[in-house]
Amino acid sequence: MEYLENRELSWLRFNKRVLEEATAPETPLLERLAFSAIYQSNLDEFFMVRVGSVTDKVKNGSKKKDKFSGMTPPQQLDAIFTAVRRLQPSVEEALRLTMKELAPYGFEHVTFERATKEEQTFLELYFKRELKPFISGIVVNDALPFPFLRNKDIYAVVQLAAKKGISIGIVPASTGSSERIIHLGKDGKRFILEEEVILRFAHLMFKNYKVMDRALIRITRSADIMVSGRGPEFRQRMEELVDKRQKLAPVRLEISDVFNRSALDYICRKLKLKNVSVFTSRIPLDLSYLYTLQEYDSDPRLHYVQRLPRKPAALSDTRTVFSQIKSKDILLSFPFESINLSFIRLLQESANDPKVTSIKITLYRLARNSKVIDALCTAAEQGKEVLVMIELRARFDEENNIEWSKQLQEAGVRVIYGPKDFKAHSKLLLITRKAQGGSFDHVTQIGTGNYNEKTASLYTDLMLLTADKDIAADAEAVFSGLVNGTFVENTNKLLVSPLALRPQVLEMMDQQIELAKNGKKGYIAAKVNSLNDPAIIEKLVEASQAGVKVELVVRGLCCLIAGVQGYTENITVRSIVGRFLEHSRIFIFGEDGPDQKIYIGSADYMSRNTIRRVEVAAPIEDSRLKKRIRDMFRVLMRDNVKARIMLSSGEYIHERRNADTPFNSQEYFYEEAYRRLEDKSSRQEQLRINRTKGSTKKTAKKTAPKAAENKQKAGTPAKRGRKKKTE
Repeated sequence: MEYLENRELSWLRFNKRVLEEATAPETPLLERLAFSAIYQSNLDEFFMVRVGSVTDKVKNGSKKKDKFSGMTPPQQLDAIFTAVRRLQPSVEEALRLTMKELAPYGFEHVTFERATKEEQTFLELYFKRELKPFISGIVVNDALPFPFLRNKDIYAVVQLAAKKGISIGIVPASTGSSERIIHLGKDGKRFILEEEVILRFAHLMFKNYKVMDRALIRITRSADIMVSGRGPEFRQRMEELVDKRQKLAPVRLEISDVFNRSALDYICRKLKLKNVSVFTSRIPLDLSYLYTLQEYDSDPRLHYVQRLPRKPAALSDTRTVFSQIKSKDILLSFPFESINLSFIRLLQESANDPKVTSIKITLYRLARNSKVIDALCTAAEQGKEVLVMIELRARFDEENNIEWSKQLQEAGVRVIYGPKDFKAHSKLLLITRKAQGGSFDHVTQIGTGNYNEKTASLYTDLMLLTADKDIAADAEAVFSGLVNGTFVENTNKLLVSPLALRPQVLEMMDQQIELAKNGKKGYIAAKVNSLNDPAIIEKLVEASQAGVKVELVVRGLCCLIAGVQGYTENITVRSIVGRFLEHSRIFIFGEDGPDQKIYIGSADYMSRNTIRRVEVAAPIEDSRLKKRIRDMFRVLMRDNVKARIMLSSGEYIHERRNADTPFNSQEYFYEEAYRRLEDKSSRQEQLRINRTKGSTKKTAKKTAPKAAENKQKAGTPAKRGRKKKTE
């Protein structure tokens, strides 16, 4: 269909938008380096997961066509490889341009040929003393086995002269203990990379051979592997999976330069890769070193203006967070507001509150030094019932979560792993506390982002804190299902996948369609990371055809193409890619008014979220908070700096409206967080002044009669003699 796009190609369009930030004139130079590194890191994961999956289908002979594009798996691979190759010159040019503009600040990536004679002498000596003793060269030919090459590690490969057949030398391009950036100046800004030095002197590792050609290579292995389970043995199976994944088949070979064709063919045969899976790069094969370069210069012109999460204006320092939530619902917005001064504070207070009886939470990704884990362990050690559902299958966080699960269990926490074949991706917390009269109070938290202090300062996310009893009952049902391996089918207020989210979303969309068909205004809006759920896409197309206005903010892949006449002409799709990763999910149904419904939650409009995971979304019912989210969405729709608009071709262009007045939504939200806190401080100061004035007036009123009386006494002569007795 002309209004649909292949998932993989749509994702590559998203990564192209990330790459655009590496050349954006408003992005400071050292921050541009980060976007180049992010682009590559994203692409690595894409090859490991998505290309790994499509490659497996090709190997298994699958002819099943993609539901959106109609392409078979081989056709999808060809399209992916073509799109990646087309982007590569832009990737290389972005880094070259940034390094060129950084040259006046002293930054220079030196090649061995451009190094001075003194530097070349130093590098040869450095190789012999600091590198060569810790690495070894391996000769490979038909008589010798091919070594295992680690995922994403860099190797120097050399073609060795041989009387017969092909002979290859392979050297690890890292010692594992030395610094990858070799400084050629005092401040480190003039540098060469470790692998470049190893490649230059690789011939010294094969003294009995003549080296004919040389290059650096890096392979990417598939990570498309998963296991199911939920019992006590599941953690051990996950540990085995993590180890096994490191050894899955390669799906890509990157090479630093033109290399002898016969030698390259030989390497591909040994890795069981086709030549189409080989990608040449004329910039370093691993760009993670760019993050280190950012630390070499603190010049404010090279960095973003420093922004620190603010103390949430909605919270007071004088009362516990729990008691404040009992009074009113609270909405938190990250990274603009501090997670440490809000959510972490709630957990820590609850862990030490003798009246709190239980804490239940779902965990997906955590910070390295997690205060969440510390608080949960403290609560358990103090005798509270603590239930933690930790998702061991959180991709690339499996090892971390395995270790966290062990630490939690050692502290006395009850740890479960969720449904057998479904990931639990929800961000849900339920705290129960003793109340007066023997009853209990509950606070429920539902969020769009992980309980991760690090990403909470980098990702945009929303969090609802509420004492609503119906929501607490729904949360209790979710945790009960996670314990028993069942799914919630009916709820009071929450949307809970896999059974009680998509049907409700489709029903609310149907209500807007019905309004439009009856001549009224229908409206559907959403902010999500990705959109590929076929049922939701078809319902959005139906809404557009009925005349419903549909506004979508989709950061990443979007398999629905907007603006296609006859199908999606009433749909607009925009993507915002900027300093912070857009991660919050918002669902809006209906125009402003009492009948409008707004939800926030952990689910994207993707099939994996709506029918193959446990996700939770919560209604925003407080009128103040509804207005705040409506205003947020309008701000996103005004962005003309970091927003891109989807065309009917599926391409994206920068928002051009009001170009003379740049408006960056992320900067606006930070300014708003500062302003809200300042306004609160001003109000508090004014109240203090008013109280002081009031106290002064009261004191004046009390002292005035006494002063008058004293004055009167002072002006009247004192009577002589004794006072008469009174009866």
